Amino acid sequence: MDLDTFKNRFLNKIQFDYELAQFTWFGVGGKAEILFIVEDLISLSDFLKNKPNELDILIIGAGSNLLIRDKGFKGIVLLTKKLNKINIDKNHIITAEAGATDAEVARFARNNLRGGLEFLLGIPGTIGGGVKMNSGAFGSEFKDVLIDVKAINHLGQFKTFTNKELGMKYRGLEISEEWIFCSARLKSFKDEKINIENKMKKIIALRKEAQPTGVKTGGSTFKNPIGNKAWKLIDRAGCRGFKIGGAMISEKHCNFIINSKKSTAKDIEDLGEHVKYKVKKVCGIELNWEIKRIGTK
Repeated sequence: MDLDTFKNRFLNKIQFDYELAQFTWFGVGGKAEILFIVEDLISLSDFLKNKPNELDILIIGAGSNLLIRDKGFKGIVLLTKKLNKINIDKNHIITAEAGATDAEVARFARNNLRGGLEFLLGIPGTIGGGVKMNSGAFGSEFKDVLIDVKAINHLGQFKTFTNKELGMKYRGLEISEEWIFCSARLKSFKDEKINIENKMKKIIALRKEAQPTGVKTGGSTFKNPIGNKAWKLIDRAGCRGFKIGGAMISEKHCNFIINSKKSTAKDIEDLGEHVKYKVKKVCGIELNWEIKRIGTK
């Protein structure tokens, strides 16, 4: 389908030149050429089957680990926050749609007396993003609890991938980028509510103690190099509290960048690149971004 026909067909379901800053934790970034809010998988499949091939796709869930550049994203942005159902079956397997937040799933498990998913409370994102990044916190990560994931490709075709088929590794997967995650099945174990709540309270306390809260940030900025902690390297390089424009390295946790005032995406990215340069110069170690930087500078 050509672009004009596509736009006319989905005219009532898409929005043009839509501001994206409101959908990210940093609160910065430009516009989406086309925004489509996903309501259900049937409409998503229809949308993708008719999408012109030349249009790139960006998925936004919670927008917690994402930096949209100032000139925005040329292509289609799929917003998945309404794809957020969570349920549990007779075998006690929890299924969560991609737009459900990790914290919501942790609380759902607690309410159903299922343990093993408490760590999700420490991950600021959605299930779809968590699977894609193999996100982790407090000694656990998605690969430890994921059974399988239902996905859809850019042609609107569905497929289920097992944990093993995904090739889950540290903060990433080995499957093609064309696959968009729709829902995930998670394993857990029976536990007492008091035990689950105690673990969750400990996670909340540790987060408040160690990480910046109540500010515009994007989660961990850099991946931990093998055998090292990114925050320790950043601190050693003298970057704690360093600022560029309205962006600054957190005084509380050096691996967090904060939009302290009216930062631009460029301020945040420039600050991250400065930190990379300083760590390489002082420590001799190359840091790799964990935050996804998307769009045109």
